[in-house]
Amino acid sequence: MDGLIGKKVGMTQIFDEKGRVIPVTVLELGPCYIVQRKRMEHEGYEAVQVGFGRKKLKNITRPVQGHLKKSNFSEGFEVLKEIEVAPQEEVAEGQSLTVNIFEVGEIVDVTGKSKGKGFTGVMKRHGFHGSPAAHGTHESFRHGGSIGSSAYPAKVFKGMKMAGHTGNARVTIQNLVVVDIREDRNLMMVKGAVPGPNGGIVMVRRAVKKRKTAEKDK
Repeated sequence: MDGLIGKKVGMTQIFDEKGRVIPVTVLELGPCYIVQRKRMEHEGYEAVQVGFGRKKLKNITRPVQGHLKKSNFSEGFEVLKEIEVAPQEEVAEGQSLTVNIFEVGEIVDVTGKSKGKGFTGVMKRHGFHGSPAAHGTHESFRHGGSIGSSAYPAKVFKGMKMAGHTGNARVTIQNLVVVDIREDRNLMMVKGAVPGPNGGIVMVRRAVKKRKTAEKDK
């Protein structure tokens, strides 16, 4: 298994053996339970469906209730996600997975949903400086400025930085180093920040593209 579902607990700091402060994000990973094993001959790909976070069966939809009962689960899950596995990997429905599938010093990618900021202007959304607050400026201190392109090509180009909805999007932070693991409480500490609010659902996977700088941070 290369990934696990969890929850962001919050940020704190710890000290290394040289007394340096390390900012870390605490993640609660697992226990996760394998709900379904998907194979190439049936579904056309190799994966497992994993559930995280307990939820009463009466609070989930009837189709999902029936799906869970096939795997003999008497309770529902807050989150159901699929994780790719190798064809030769032997995992069984009902099996539990905990944070011990990772090790201290590993490099991981963490995916979460960023905090929603609502409809924001160009200064907050894109870091525009705004107009000078001088005598000649009139009612356009925080505006984006001109977006047109005269007579030719007489249109606004796609991708123009403008005001709009900000946040509440899927974000992946790559190459975070696992600093500490507390198996008794299913907690993992990674160096750096993780997207989303405290209590938000996150997916932790082994890093796909390991940077040399991340290797030095071990």
